[in-house]
Amino acid sequence: MADTRQRLIDGAIETIRRHGIAGASARAVAAAAGVNQALVFYHFGSVHDLLEAACVASTEARVAPFRDRLAGVTSLRELLDLGRRLHVEERERGNVMVLAQLLAGAQADPKLARATSAALHLWIEPVEQALHRLLADSPVADLVDVAGLARAVSAGFVGLELFEGVDPEGARAALDSLDRLAVLVEVVDDLGPVARRALRAKLRRSGA
Repeated sequence: MADTRQRLIDGAIETIRRHGIAGASARAVAAAAGVNQALVFYHFGSVHDLLEAACVASTEARVAPFRDRLAGVTSLRELLDLGRRLHVEERERGNVMVLAQLLAGAQADPKLARATSAALHLWIEPVEQALHRLLADSPVADLVDVAGLARAVSAGFVGLELFEGVDPEGARAALDSLDRLAVLVEVVDDLGPVARRALRAKLRRSGA
């Protein structure tokens, strides 16, 4: 029973990957899963509910190994390097196409929007935890909204994955710019204690 549900979820993702969300009919999903299309309705009630479940379940499967890799990151530069590798992996797997289709479909579908938002937050949460850890002792820590930064980073990588399809050079330039910002933070972190206190005080005054 559980195996059939998983086959349907995998079939839904594969159908979106090949035909887009508009082509994700019960018949197409069942064909991709190798099961009778009646099982779509037996297990999920509707194709729509299957797509919602597939959105979250497929993301959970991708995030799980990412969390383990993220635990070994010790600097912002390493975090961005991991993001670059993940970016390549997701594009090669065809997951960029799936994400683009789900985001497009969610614009006019509140239920799918909630499922897509939940899936995106599965990525955001571990990124936010890593940023809290990496910025904890930085002079810029008091000035940074880590929760907002995690969402900006995640949204940036989503946007870059889609942007790369039309402007690969521009996407690489954007990633290179992020690398330079990470180096700047590292330079700030290497300042001596007096300079760090002075910088922290100046940043606090600027933030106020």
